[in-house]
Amino acid sequence: MNAVATAPERDLLAATLAQTLARDHIADIVETLNDQDVETVAAVLLALPFERAVEVLDQHELTVASEALGLMPEARAAQFLSAMSADRVADVVPEFDEPLRLRLLGRVDHDTRATLNRLLAYPEQSAGSIMTTEFVSVPADWTVARTLDYIRHVERTRETIYAIYVLDPATGKLVRAVSLRRLISGDPQALVASVVPEMKPISVTPEVDREDVARLFTKYDLLAVPVIDAGERVIGIVTVDDVIDAMIAETTEDVQKLGGMEALDEPYNEISFGRMIRKRAGWLSILLIGEMLTASVMQHYEGQLEKAIVLTLFIPLIMSSGGNSGSQATSLLIRALALREIKLSDWWRVALREIPTGLTLGAILGAIGVVRVIAWQKLGLYDYGEHWALIAATVGVALLGIVTFGSLTGSMLPFILKRLGFDPASASAPFVATLVDVTGLMIYFGVAAMILSGTLL
Repeated sequence: MNAVATAPERDLLAATLAQTLARDHIADIVETLNDQDVETVAAVLLALPFERAVEVLDQHELTVASEALGLMPEARAAQFLSAMSADRVADVVPEFDEPLRLRLLGRVDHDTRATLNRLLAYPEQSAGSIMTTEFVSVPADWTVARTLDYIRHVERTRETIYAIYVLDPATGKLVRAVSLRRLISGDPQALVASVVPEMKPISVTPEVDREDVARLFTKYDLLAVPVIDAGERVIGIVTVDDVIDAMIAETTEDVQKLGGMEALDEPYNEISFGRMIRKRAGWLSILLIGEMLTASVMQHYEGQLEKAIVLTLFIPLIMSSGGNSGSQATSLLIRALALREIKLSDWWRVALREIPTGLTLGAILGAIGVVRVIAWQKLGLYDYGEHWALIAATVGVALLGIVTFGSLTGSMLPFILKRLGFDPASASAPFVATLVDVTGLMIYFGVAAMILSGTLL
């Protein structure tokens, strides 16, 4: 869209774009709008048929929903908020500035405002924060035919109709969860509760972490899971698309932390330059200070380096091997902890496994290092001097020790951080590499002092 277009020109272009997009798939509309400036997005949404615009606003992938709503007439924005799904409104409303948020909430209907206040009260990473209150529930004494007729009347206002929750007529407690497939194939005159086996439905409380909810979806192949209160009454549902969105956000955050930076809370191409610097500079500064210890270690062994300058040739090889082995172990353990494949109490089992693993990997890399020194010496590519065999032994033994130490350290750090209450993803690969760099040099020079004593040292 032309940045210097006048308001009438913008409205005309937006109306044309809206007319074209109205026939597209909802995902394609969102993708197109994400490429436009926010003024154009607001104008297109106003020009689209109301129900179609609500569908677009309901998509989590629309990155400027709150900004676009903020540019609309407040009465119209309030209409959109009242028509959108409750969980999506709970995502959008907190992004408004305080005065606008209060004005818009004052315009939405009472039910929407009450639902929104309830959803916003739940912790950010909980099932309650990502649930929707638009679900299908019926009393247990309804027939299949009556339930199907009810679904036909309410389906446009529900997040999903593929799961129907059967409630005790007297108490409102959840007693069954019935799939739409079971209803369609059931006897129309049978009670709705009779079309499924008598078993307790899978459910969660609103305080349950969203990662635990995701594990339930994986374990039981669910499309939706009901959220119940202390009285076992259904207060909302979490659908599979909401879980996928939440897990994408969770995984993105973990990957960014593994890269040695704070998690970005905005898409990459939308975050400002200043915020990008603030997110990345802190960790880089900490890592730089950590790497300064490497210089201190080398200064400590400066005398050895002066006597055997050849040792410096292998410092990059030594440091990278230890860091790489530590990063591998850290990545494996963070993922295993996140998926609950292992628990904090399993730390000793992990240690017992990583020690022989590190020794084996170290022996392989050590052997490669020894072969490299021998090959270069024999082929005349480099002359390591008369004690070249001892240098080869130093490199091999050092790699054995450093890779073992790196694997053990990298596997234990996530446990330590989780035990202290920190996110294990904070044991990022760069952090582990920095730690192993410093200790790796100490191991290297210690091995060199033992093997080369009386010869080069």
